[in-house]
Amino acid sequence: MNDQKLETDSGKIIQNEEKTQPYIISQEEYKNKIQPSWNKKTPLIMKGAAWMAEHTSDTKYSIGLRIEEHASKYPDNLALLFEDEKYTHKEFNEWINRYANYFLNFGLKRGDVAVVFVENRSDYMFIIAAMGKLGVISSLINTNLRENPLIHSMTHTPGRIYIIGEELFQAFEDVKTKIGLTNEQKEGLFFLTDKGEMKTPDGYINLKEQIKNSDDNNPPTTSEILMKDPFIYIFTSGTTGLPKAAILKHYSILNAMTWWGDMVVGMKTDDIIYITTPLFHSHGIKVAFAAALYRGSAMAIARKFSASKFWDETRKFNATCFNYVGEICRYLYNQPPKPNDADNPIVKIVGNGLRNDIWLDFKKRFNIKEIREFYGATEDFVSNFANIFNLDKTCGVCLTPYAIVKYDIEADQPFRNERGRMKKVKKGEVGLLLGQITDPDNFYMYKDEKATEKKVFRDALRKGDMYINTGDLLRDIGYGHVQFVDRLGDTFRWKGENVSTEEVESVINRFEQIDMCCVYGILIPHTEGRAGMVSIIKRTDEEFDFIRLLNFLQKYLPNYAVPKFIRFIDEFSFTATHKIQKVKLKKEGYNINEIKDHLFVLLPKSSEYVSLTKEIYQEISEGKHLF
Repeated sequence: MNDQKLETDSGKIIQNEEKTQPYIISQEEYKNKIQPSWNKKTPLIMKGAAWMAEHTSDTKYSIGLRIEEHASKYPDNLALLFEDEKYTHKEFNEWINRYANYFLNFGLKRGDVAVVFVENRSDYMFIIAAMGKLGVISSLINTNLRENPLIHSMTHTPGRIYIIGEELFQAFEDVKTKIGLTNEQKEGLFFLTDKGEMKTPDGYINLKEQIKNSDDNNPPTTSEILMKDPFIYIFTSGTTGLPKAAILKHYSILNAMTWWGDMVVGMKTDDIIYITTPLFHSHGIKVAFAAALYRGSAMAIARKFSASKFWDETRKFNATCFNYVGEICRYLYNQPPKPNDADNPIVKIVGNGLRNDIWLDFKKRFNIKEIREFYGATEDFVSNFANIFNLDKTCGVCLTPYAIVKYDIEADQPFRNERGRMKKVKKGEVGLLLGQITDPDNFYMYKDEKATEKKVFRDALRKGDMYINTGDLLRDIGYGHVQFVDRLGDTFRWKGENVSTEEVESVINRFEQIDMCCVYGILIPHTEGRAGMVSIIKRTDEEFDFIRLLNFLQKYLPNYAVPKFIRFIDEFSFTATHKIQKVKLKKEGYNINEIKDHLFVLLPKSSEYVSLTKEIYQEISEGKHLF
């Protein structure tokens, strides 16, 4: 991101953070790299398009049927690895069937919802695939959520049953009485053992005990599931408010399968993709799982990402690929170099957020031949970009209609001319990405229709058109390629997660010493994304209790959403619609040289907020504190 100022027609500016001129694809690069690659990719594109044309929304085809086909075609090939567990495609399908047949006999039916609150492990994949064979929708709950956000997610998509992992039992138990379970739901509370350190709690059914003797043959329901049937709910922060349930249908995953598995990543049957991202996230399901699903590649699942164990795990699993978010790459890059860094089985990686400034060094140090960077969103109908030509420092091209339009950061809206039309940016410029809605009659994004409508721009470039507001700034670098620049509005990205400022503010404002607060994302040198910062107006002049505040925040917020910086302020500036003006606050950040207010920081590995001194400020600027 770059220090130059890109003027919009309204005279306002977009301020970027890169200190060099923006990278733009040259005509020579186009002729030598892109143009020849199109000849190789075109048959794959046509093949994928033909597959999707054959498998329409009303086709009786599903993820479960794809898994059954692999079990028949590659029975002895590896399908899933987790810790010391290994499953062939035949065994993988049989375990899925045990769950599917049990829940079929339990009484689950097509259209029911199963709330799944379980960490990454093999049972997770068995369960959601089993539900898919029954036409039951798995609602995948973010395992980092606690208290209000957790209650909201579980009541937003109420389940016929609830499957709770042993490792998350206490988090669920803390909110269970506030969810308002019906008698029928209380009879569908399932306890999924993990390490066996707990006995089955009263009122819960031990799921693993129940499926021990369950039928492992394919259930009769699989062949009746349609491509248009919902498969899972994945929760996304959207642009404001509490998490919203994005609907991913079977065709969402299967169309992604042809895209990621064939054209983008080029997965083969003997490939193994190492998955360290959460399976409740679209990155784990719509990218990694979908890519493996294409040719029956194997998945190696990590319970959680570990930078120190990462490369040893890839060697243990003999993984040829992994999916990433930018933070994963940064953590790996920041590990002390080892002589065997390049001695690993990884050939290709697929993900988003790899920083341009470490791209080439990362690729060389770990001997990675292909970086398949992409841009996309959990929700369908959002333009997806992918680096299908294996170029450096780009998230690639998009095969569906889109527009990058001039954006007025200060007014927090796209620029419109005197006729009310938006204007596309020029090559090298940054603007707001809009994805065109070409089929309005079949358009959806969220379970909540009102939440969907808030994302739509009408009459954007010409009368009668419809576009989705992605909420993201991208740079047009020429020849259909783009670079991701930043997120807009009331959501910022940190630790690979979208953080809703409204959600964080609603928590902080409940702390009794705080009268009002404003949360926003700010840049920290040597990190990706934006860290949380909160400006606070105190309720009284009494000594502020920082320790109690931090304990409060850690109880009610995921770790990634806890603000790293605090600023005490006397008053806020408001818009005409009574919204706090954040532009100046974001620009000032935690710059101790420009701010007279008291500033505090939560340093890495620290258990309390400390006063931000000039010495600490300088250390942060030099990257001595790795957030």
